[in-house]
Amino acid sequence: MRLRTGKPIRITMNAINVIIPYRWEGMWVFDDPRVDLDKEPFVSGADDIIDRMVSDIPGAEEGFKLIFSGARFPGAQFEMKWKREDCDGNWYYVEALDMEGWLCPALLKYFEEAPGRIYAKVEPRKRD
Repeated sequence: MRLRTGKPIRITMNAINVIIPYRWEGMWVFDDPRVDLDKEPFVSGADDIIDRMVSDIPGAEEGFKLIFSGARFPGAQFEMKWKREDCDGNWYYVEALDMEGWLCPALLKYFEEAPGRIYAKVEPRKRD
């Protein structure tokens, strides 16, 4: 497998990641103590992309499962294509939604460098 730069991926992180985004103070955020993130916000179009991705998930505002990887995986619903670097983050385009959003430097907590593609799946969170 190769990144957009053509370099082979040296896997030292999880191949597939799961976070639980939720609404807090009107923003989509997520916590991941595994990588020291607390209420990390999605901004600059990424929040609008999430609105569209979860439009059919009841109660998504209280939390939903976002599964993502730099490699295609069975059941992936969305493909995000890298467009450009900006302000230490990266812009991605989701053709299925015809939307573009910026992912902040926290992306590098999950990847060694910004991948050329990110594959994602959203689903309801299991509630106790």
